[in-house]
Amino acid sequence: MIYLHVFVERKTELNFVQRVLHPFLGYDGYLIHPVQIVTKEDHPRGRIHKGGFGKGSGRYERVKKQIDNRTKEFNTRGSIHFFTTMFDLYALPPCFPGYSEVSNKNIVEPYNKVKELEKSLADDINDYRFIPYIQLHEFEALIFVDPGQLIHQYPDKVKEIESLETVLSEKNFKDNPELINEGPTTAPSKRIIQCLPSYIKSKPIVGVNTVGKIGIDAIRKKCPHFDEWLKKLEQLQQQ
Repeated sequence: MIYLHVFVERKTELNFVQRVLHPFLGYDGYLIHPVQIVTKEDHPRGRIHKGGFGKGSGRYERVKKQIDNRTKEFNTRGSIHFFTTMFDLYALPPCFPGYSEVSNKNIVEPYNKVKELEKSLADDINDYRFIPYIQLHEFEALIFVDPGQLIHQYPDKVKEIESLETVLSEKNFKDNPELINEGPTTAPSKRIIQCLPSYIKSKPIVGVNTVGKIGIDAIRKKCPHFDEWLKKLEQLQQQ
Protein backbone atom coordinates (compact mmCIF):
# COMPACT_ATOMS: atom_id res chain seq x y z
CA MET A 1 0.00 0.00 0.00
CA ILE A 2 1.28 3.47 -0.96
CA TYR A 3 0.22 6.51 1.06
CA LEU A 4 0.82 9.97 -0.35
CA HIS A 5 0.60 12.89 2.09
CA VAL A 6 0.06 16.22 0.28
CA PHE A 7 0.78 19.38 2.25
CA VAL A 8 -1.28 22.35 1.07
CA GLU A 9 -1.67 25.94 2.14
CA ARG A 10 -5.38 26.60 1.87
CA LYS A 11 -8.85 25.11 1.54
CA THR A 12 -8.76 25.52 -2.25
CA GLU A 13 -5.79 23.20 -2.66
CA LEU A 14 -7.21 20.86 -0.03
CA ASN A 15 -10.40 20.50 -2.07
CA PHE A 16 -8.38 20.08 -5.26
CA VAL A 17 -6.42 17.18 -3.79
CA GLN A 18 -9.56 15.52 -2.43
CA ARG A 19 -11.90 16.05 -5.36
CA VAL A 20 -9.65 16.19 -8.45
CA LEU A 21 -6.19 14.77 -7.78
CA HIS A 22 -7.29 11.82 -5.67
CA PRO A 23 -9.83 10.49 -8.21
CA PHE A 24 -7.17 10.83 -10.90
CA LEU A 25 -4.34 9.09 -9.04
CA GLY A 26 -6.14 7.13 -6.37
CA TYR A 27 -6.93 3.47 -6.86
CA ASP A 28 -6.47 0.20 -5.03
CA GLY A 29 -3.09 0.28 -3.36
CA TYR A 30 -2.65 4.06 -3.60
CA LEU A 31 -4.24 6.42 -1.04
CA ILE A 32 -3.86 10.20 -0.95
CA HIS A 33 -4.12 12.25 2.25
CA PRO A 34 -4.23 16.07 1.93
CA VAL A 35 -2.81 17.94 4.94
CA GLN A 36 -3.59 21.63 5.37
CA ILE A 37 -0.81 23.36 7.23
CA VAL A 38 -1.57 24.96 10.59
CA THR A 39 -0.42 28.56 10.83
CA LYS A 40 -1.30 29.15 14.48
CA GLU A 41 -2.71 27.30 17.46
CA ASP A 42 -4.75 29.41 19.86
CA HIS A 43 -4.39 27.19 22.92
CA PRO A 44 -6.39 29.24 25.47
CA ARG A 45 -9.40 29.28 23.16
CA GLY A 46 -8.79 25.85 21.71
CA ARG A 47 -8.77 27.13 18.13
CA ILE A 48 -6.56 26.10 15.25
CA HIS A 49 -5.90 28.53 12.42
CA LYS A 50 -5.12 27.17 8.97
CA GLY A 51 -4.18 28.71 5.65
CA GLY A 52 -1.03 29.98 3.98
CA PHE A 53 2.29 30.35 5.74
CA GLY A 54 0.89 32.69 8.36
CA LYS A 55 2.47 35.91 9.56
CA GLY A 56 5.44 36.99 11.60
CA SER A 57 8.75 35.32 12.25
CA GLY A 58 9.14 31.58 11.96
CA ARG A 59 6.60 31.30 9.14
CA TYR A 60 8.50 28.58 7.32
CA GLU A 61 9.72 26.89 10.48
CA ARG A 62 6.13 26.20 11.52
CA VAL A 63 5.52 24.51 8.19
CA LYS A 64 8.75 22.52 8.34
CA LYS A 65 7.90 21.27 11.83
CA GLN A 66 4.58 19.88 10.59
CA ILE A 67 6.25 18.14 7.67
CA ASP A 68 8.99 16.74 9.90
CA ASN A 69 6.48 15.51 12.48
CA ARG A 70 4.47 13.70 9.86
CA THR A 71 7.46 12.06 8.19
CA LYS A 72 8.55 10.77 11.60
CA GLU A 73 5.06 9.61 12.53
CA PHE A 74 4.67 7.59 9.34
CA ASN A 75 8.12 6.06 9.21
CA THR A 76 6.79 2.54 9.68
CA ARG A 77 7.29 -0.86 8.14
CA GLY A 78 4.62 -2.68 6.17
CA SER A 79 3.50 0.36 4.21
CA ILE A 80 5.17 2.98 2.07
CA HIS A 81 4.54 6.64 2.86
CA PHE A 82 5.56 9.49 0.58
CA PHE A 83 5.18 13.22 1.09
CA THR A 84 4.74 16.13 -1.27
CA THR A 85 3.66 19.77 -1.27
CA MET A 86 1.45 22.05 -3.30
CA PHE A 87 2.67 25.53 -2.35
CA ASP A 88 2.21 28.64 -4.50
CA LEU A 89 5.28 30.42 -5.81
CA TYR A 90 3.29 33.65 -5.63
CA ALA A 91 3.72 35.33 -2.23
CA LEU A 92 6.15 32.67 -1.00
CA PRO A 93 7.69 34.07 2.22
CA PRO A 94 11.31 35.30 2.14
CA CYS A 95 12.18 32.84 4.94
CA PHE A 96 11.51 29.93 2.57
CA PRO A 97 14.61 27.76 1.88
CA GLY A 98 16.63 29.09 -1.04
CA TYR A 99 14.61 32.31 -1.34
CA SER A 100 17.52 34.63 -0.55
CA GLU A 101 19.89 32.65 -2.80
CA VAL A 102 17.48 32.91 -5.72
CA SER A 103 17.18 36.66 -5.10
CA ASN A 104 20.95 37.13 -4.78
CA LYS A 105 21.57 35.22 -8.01
CA ASN A 106 18.82 37.29 -9.67
CA ILE A 107 17.10 34.17 -10.98
CA VAL A 108 13.90 35.44 -12.55
CA GLU A 109 13.12 32.81 -15.21
CA PRO A 110 10.15 30.98 -13.60
CA TYR A 111 11.22 27.39 -14.27
CA ASN A 112 14.78 27.97 -13.08
CA LYS A 113 13.49 29.80 -10.03
CA VAL A 114 11.05 27.11 -8.99
CA LYS A 115 13.64 24.39 -9.62
CA GLU A 116 16.11 26.07 -7.25
CA LEU A 117 13.47 26.58 -4.57
CA GLU A 118 12.24 22.99 -4.76
CA LYS A 119 15.79 21.69 -4.48
CA SER A 120 16.40 23.87 -1.42
CA LEU A 121 13.18 22.65 0.16
CA ALA A 122 14.10 19.02 -0.50
CA ASP A 123 17.56 19.57 1.00
CA ASP A 124 16.04 21.18 4.08
CA ILE A 125 13.48 18.41 4.70
CA ASN A 126 16.13 15.79 3.93
CA ASP A 127 13.95 12.73 3.48
CA TYR A 128 14.17 10.50 0.40
CA ARG A 129 10.37 10.05 0.49
CA PHE A 130 9.75 13.79 0.11
CA ILE A 131 8.81 15.18 -3.33
CA PRO A 132 8.74 18.99 -3.33
CA TYR A 133 6.31 20.80 -5.61
CA ILE A 134 5.78 24.54 -5.94
CA GLN A 135 2.91 25.66 -8.17
CA LEU A 136 3.75 28.16 -10.89
CA HIS A 137 2.66 30.75 -9.96
CA GLU A 138 -0.45 29.81 -8.00
CA PHE A 139 -3.42 27.46 -8.11
CA GLU A 140 -5.46 29.73 -10.40
CA ALA A 141 -2.94 29.22 -13.19
CA LEU A 142 -4.68 25.89 -13.75
CA ILE A 143 -7.93 27.72 -14.53
CA PHE A 144 -6.21 29.55 -17.38
CA VAL A 145 -5.80 26.26 -19.22
CA ASP A 146 -9.44 26.82 -20.21
CA PRO A 147 -11.03 29.80 -18.42
CA GLY A 148 -14.12 29.35 -20.59
CA GLN A 149 -15.14 26.63 -18.14
CA LEU A 150 -15.90 29.37 -15.62
CA ILE A 151 -19.17 29.85 -17.48
CA HIS A 152 -20.57 26.89 -15.54
CA GLN A 153 -20.09 28.90 -12.33
CA TYR A 154 -20.87 32.34 -13.78
CA PRO A 155 -23.45 31.86 -16.57
CA ASP A 156 -24.25 35.59 -16.67
CA LYS A 157 -20.61 36.73 -17.03
CA VAL A 158 -19.94 35.89 -20.67
CA LYS A 159 -18.01 39.05 -21.55
CA GLU A 160 -15.88 38.92 -18.42
CA ILE A 161 -14.94 35.31 -19.07
CA GLU A 162 -14.17 36.04 -22.71
CA SER A 163 -11.66 38.64 -21.55
CA LEU A 164 -9.94 35.99 -19.41
CA GLU A 165 -9.74 33.71 -22.44
CA THR A 166 -7.49 36.25 -24.19
CA VAL A 167 -4.84 36.32 -21.43
CA LEU A 168 -2.74 33.43 -22.77
CA SER A 169 -2.46 35.17 -26.12
CA GLU A 170 -0.32 37.85 -24.47
CA LYS A 171 3.19 37.63 -25.86
CA ASN A 172 4.98 36.93 -22.58
CA PHE A 173 2.87 33.88 -21.74
CA LYS A 174 3.36 31.85 -24.94
CA ASP A 175 0.06 29.98 -24.38
CA ASN A 176 1.49 28.65 -21.11
CA PRO A 177 -0.60 29.27 -17.94
CA GLU A 178 2.44 28.60 -15.72
CA LEU A 179 4.05 31.78 -17.02
CA ILE A 180 1.28 34.04 -15.74
CA ASN A 181 3.29 36.01 -13.25
CA GLU A 182 3.68 37.10 -9.64
CA GLY A 183 2.53 40.69 -10.05
CA PRO A 184 0.22 41.98 -7.31
CA THR A 185 -2.38 42.87 -9.97
CA THR A 186 -1.42 40.40 -12.71
CA ALA A 187 -1.06 37.09 -10.86
CA PRO A 188 -3.63 34.49 -12.01
CA SER A 189 -6.05 34.95 -9.10
CA LYS A 190 -5.82 38.74 -9.33
CA ARG A 191 -6.79 38.66 -13.01
CA ILE A 192 -9.81 36.48 -12.24
CA ILE A 193 -10.91 38.65 -9.33
CA GLN A 194 -10.64 41.79 -11.45
CA CYS A 195 -13.18 40.31 -13.87
CA LEU A 196 -15.19 38.27 -11.36
CA PRO A 197 -14.97 39.99 -7.95
CA SER A 198 -17.08 37.36 -6.18
CA TYR A 199 -14.42 34.74 -6.93
CA ILE A 200 -12.37 35.96 -3.98
CA LYS A 201 -14.88 34.49 -1.51
CA SER A 202 -15.70 31.36 -3.48
CA LYS A 203 -12.27 30.08 -4.56
CA PRO A 204 -12.43 26.77 -2.68
CA ILE A 205 -15.62 25.82 -4.51
CA VAL A 206 -15.60 27.72 -7.81
CA GLY A 207 -11.88 27.29 -8.45
CA VAL A 208 -11.90 23.57 -7.80
CA ASN A 209 -15.14 22.97 -9.71
CA THR A 210 -13.68 24.78 -12.72
CA VAL A 211 -10.40 22.88 -12.62
CA GLY A 212 -12.42 19.67 -12.35
CA LYS A 213 -14.33 20.63 -15.50
CA ILE A 214 -11.07 21.35 -17.32
CA GLY A 215 -9.61 17.99 -16.32
CA ILE A 216 -6.16 16.79 -15.37
CA ASP A 217 -5.29 15.60 -18.88
CA ALA A 218 -5.90 19.04 -20.40
CA ILE A 219 -3.93 20.71 -17.62
CA ARG A 220 -0.93 18.44 -18.14
CA LYS A 221 -0.74 19.38 -21.81
CA LYS A 222 -0.38 23.09 -21.09
CA CYS A 223 1.43 23.07 -17.74
CA PRO A 224 4.80 21.27 -18.03
CA HIS A 225 5.86 21.75 -14.41
CA PHE A 226 2.55 20.40 -13.16
CA ASP A 227 2.91 17.47 -15.56
CA GLU A 228 6.42 16.77 -14.28
CA TRP A 229 5.06 16.60 -10.72
CA LEU A 230 2.32 14.15 -11.67
CA LYS A 231 4.81 11.91 -13.44
CA LYS A 232 6.81 11.67 -10.22
CA LEU A 233 3.66 10.80 -8.29
CA GLU A 234 2.65 8.19 -10.85
CA GLN A 235 6.08 6.58 -10.63
CA LEU A 236 5.47 5.84 -6.96
CA GLN A 237 3.41 2.91 -8.13
CA GLN A 238 6.65 1.21 -9.07
CA GLN A 239 8.18 1.52 -5.59
